[in-house]
Amino acid sequence: MRKISIIGLGNVGATVAHTLVERSLCDTLALFDKKVGLAEAEVSDLSDGFVRRNGHVNIKAGESEDLKNSDIIIFAPGDITILQRYSDRLKEFEYTKTCAEEWGPKIKKSGFNGILVSITNPCDVIADYMQKLTGLPRERVIGTGTILDTARMKNAVSRVLNIDPNSVDGYVIGEHGNSQFVAWSQVSIATKPILDILDKDMIKKIEEDTRMRAFKTIEAKGYTSYGIANSTSIIVETIFQDARTILPVSSYSERDNCYIGHPAIVGRDGILGDYEIKLSDEERDEWDKSVSTIREIMPIK
Repeated sequence: MRKISIIGLGNVGATVAHTLVERSLCDTLALFDKKVGLAEAEVSDLSDGFVRRNGHVNIKAGESEDLKNSDIIIFAPGDITILQRYSDRLKEFEYTKTCAEEWGPKIKKSGFNGILVSITNPCDVIADYMQKLTGLPRERVIGTGTILDTARMKNAVSRVLNIDPNSVDGYVIGEHGNSQFVAWSQVSIATKPILDILDKDMIKKIEEDTRMRAFKTIEAKGYTSYGIANSTSIIVETIFQDARTILPVSSYSERDNCYIGHPAIVGRDGILGDYEIKLSDEERDEWDKSVSTIREIMPIK
C-alpha cells in the first residue's frame, strides 16, 4: 500500500495533493497543516471532487501515526507573500527555517523511515536542513531541485523552435533560485547541440526567461503551483515504480558538502547515485557560485 503524507496545504501543497489523487499515485494520503481545520477542509473538498472518478485514494487528516507509516512525506510549508515582495527564494528562509525546526523533530520522533521529498524554499537549503533535523540518511531526503526550472527551460526552447518540449534534452542545474544556470554545453535536440542551433543572444534570453518565469507568474497570478506539483509527482512516481530515472533533483553533493540541483538516479530507495555531466569552464564557475550561494545561508555547515 502506497502511503503519502503532505505537510503544508497552501497553494502548492493543496495542488500537489490534487495531482497525486488525480493520477492515483498513492493509496492513502494524509494531510497536515498548522491552520486549524484546513486539513479536514481539504479532505472534504478533495473527496467531493473525486466522486465518480476511476481509482480510489483514502484521503484523511493526518495524525502523528500517519507520519511513521508513510512511505513518502512531502514537506511543503511556505509563505507566498514573501515571493510576492522579493524576487529571490532565499528571502523565504527566515520563515521556512522555523517550519523545518517545527516539523523536523516531529518527523524524527515519529520513527519515519521512508523518503522525504522537500518542496519548501529555499529548496536546497531546506532539504539539507531537514536531513540534519530528521536524521534520515542523505539518500532518503530529496529536494525537488531544478526539475521545474528544467521544464521551464525546455518550454522556452520549444517555443522558439516550435517543437515539443520533451524533444529538448538538457538540464538547469545549481540552486533552485537566482544562481541557477542552464548547462548549455550539454543541451541538444535530437543529438544536435543547441549551441549549433541558437545564437548567443537567444540563449541568453531563454536563460533569463527561465530564471524569472516564476516571478512573472507570481506577479500576475499571486503564486505558482501546477509546475511544482507536476515535478513532485514525477519524483513520487519514480520512487514507487523504482524507475531509476535520472532527474535534476536537489541531492547531497559529497564534493560540495551541500544539497544542490543536479542529475541523480532516483528509485525506490531514494537517491541511488549521481549522474555527472561534463561542464565547460564557464559553467563550472557558475556551479561554484551557486554552491557558495547555498552554503552561505546554511544554518548548519
